[in-house]
Amino acid sequence: MAHRISVTINGAVHEADVESRLLLVHLLREVLGFTGTHIGCDTTNCGACTVLMDGRPVKSCTIFAVQANGRELMTVEGLAKDGQLHPIQEGFHEKHGLQCGFCTPGMMMTSYALLQRNPNPSEEEIRWGISGNLCRCTGYVNIVESIKYAAEKMRSAPAAAGERS
Repeated sequence: MAHRISVTINGAVHEADVESRLLLVHLLREVLGFTGTHIGCDTTNCGACTVLMDGRPVKSCTIFAVQANGRELMTVEGLAKDGQLHPIQEGFHEKHGLQCGFCTPGMMMTSYALLQRNPNPSEEEIRWGISGNLCRCTGYVNIVESIKYAAEKMRSAPAAAGERS
């Protein structure tokens, strides 16, 4: 049986008819075309599918699409604004926080939520904050440096990089 749902994604309302068993990650990627959200493990282990739901990071491979009905979602596509990279995206570029890029969207969304809660995290707080996201390439050093870069940039220019949730 299909259910009509409505979700706000990156500020725009989207409606879809979905089966009860459809996972949020499949709604985003296959139904609505938000392919920046990656499918990694389908078991909540890797974090590649992390998006924000009502401002909180969630692993979209373990949430049913019907559970997102009426909620506000933010995907990695929602970070850039007016053609300008978000400081998190810029940080990953400048500090080489990615290699294969598979974990990057989930890392960025988790980092965004972390920096909204804590604009000046310590290295330990950053490492703890991204601990639910796995990277098999970088060893995390450059990812941590990327998040530090973004935190500094967001603190120094809050009007340009302010909350976009």
